[in-house]
Amino acid sequence: MKKDFLKRTMATGLVAAMALSTAACGSSTSEETNTDAAATTPETPATEAAAATEAAATDDGSYENCTLTMSWWGGDTRHEATLKAIEAFEAAYPGITVEPTYAAWDGWEAKMATAFAAGTAQDVNQINWNWITQYDNDGTAFLNLNDYSNVIDFSQIDSTYLDMCTASDGSQAGIPISMTGRIFYWDKTTFDEIGCEIPTTLEELKACGEKFAAYGDDYYPLALGEYDRMILMVYYLESVYGTDWVTDGQINYTTDQIAEGLQFIQDLEDAHVIPSVATIAGDGAASLDQNQNWIDGHYAGIFEWDSSASKFASAAEGREIVVGDYLTDLGEYQGGYAKVSMCWAISATCEHPKEAALLVNFLMNNEEAAQILGSERGVPVSQIALKTANDAGLLNGQVVEANGKVLAWVSNSLDPKFEDSQLKSSDGVYYDVMAGLSYGDYTVEEAAQTLYDGVTAVISQ
Repeated sequence: MKKDFLKRTMATGLVAAMALSTAACGSSTSEETNTDAAATTPETPATEAAAATEAAATDDGSYENCTLTMSWWGGDTRHEATLKAIEAFEAAYPGITVEPTYAAWDGWEAKMATAFAAGTAQDVNQINWNWITQYDNDGTAFLNLNDYSNVIDFSQIDSTYLDMCTASDGSQAGIPISMTGRIFYWDKTTFDEIGCEIPTTLEELKACGEKFAAYGDDYYPLALGEYDRMILMVYYLESVYGTDWVTDGQINYTTDQIAEGLQFIQDLEDAHVIPSVATIAGDGAASLDQNQNWIDGHYAGIFEWDSSASKFASAAEGREIVVGDYLTDLGEYQGGYAKVSMCWAISATCEHPKEAALLVNFLMNNEEAAQILGSERGVPVSQIALKTANDAGLLNGQVVEANGKVLAWVSNSLDPKFEDSQLKSSDGVYYDVMAGLSYGDYTVEEAAQTLYDGVTAVISQ
């Protein structure tokens, strides 16, 4: 049941409201900002890539002059660093030109989904970990990077992380860039102004809600969007019950237990810990880091990816943003999960896959690239990149601190379909349930059943 969901999503959309020139590697068209990934030039036959794979079986250091296309999403600092890394690659490999396509996250996955389906994605792509399951389940969207093991130095990366990036046919569809998880960040400037200690327990967090409400109706110790609420709810349930959210295509929680988790979220809203979904929508920002209430300290906390520290801290310029701790009184287990933050993948339609593999290896394992990229995509899992950036003092201190706390705390695993677009997109199940509960369109029991049914339908596909 989706009560008034269309009405809510339309209202939220109103508030929140790639292409490249044809290249020797990959197919695309050009526009001024290079942000349309769904190009319209002819698809490159996968058989040509297969022939190139055989040619790359042994690496003698040679390569062909060509033009590669490359895509990624992110903020301005990531864009700037990646463009500099591309310049360094082109200097190291004269004759190879890289044409970039990049933008912010908003709307990015939809564009890339179209491009993957049409065979028009760029040659080298920054991808989310779950895209392997969603868009390359049969191993036909991305090349098997194992075929380029003489070009890409896999020894720098833990095999556990590599195994997370394999397709169902066992091919190495992506190479992990970093690991990430969600953790609290707090605006200490606001907490100090209000006279509240940084919370480390749920009891303390709710007490902060009372103090913030007394200080001003528009001040909240924490702000959560719909997807943030879903992740925090799962963290709560895993802390209470110690069981992964989903295992082997099956939800491990009953509707009664899910209702308990949803009540936990609703209690935060009722206790003035978090603003309602309608309140955040009314702020008119596309994301929390762009929300003026985060920027000026009215929203004094977030539950975000550890790799997002610099983005949120930069947005709140002049304010002291600190990495928090996990709440210790939710249950007897250490809930939460870590996952591959993002990967590099090579499209199956790439005409020069060996040269694309050279680019991937450069971005992953080259010391100069490591110094340029630092922790723009999180703390690197490549041993040489991590050592190089760390020795040079180039890793963002907050990112390192947050990542260390995540990996030391979390104990649960994440099913790849948790991030399926049918669930996490702005018209997906998570948004429907969390917005419906906040708006009062669902009771807790109705929301729990809707969430259970929606997730079950997706993971059973």
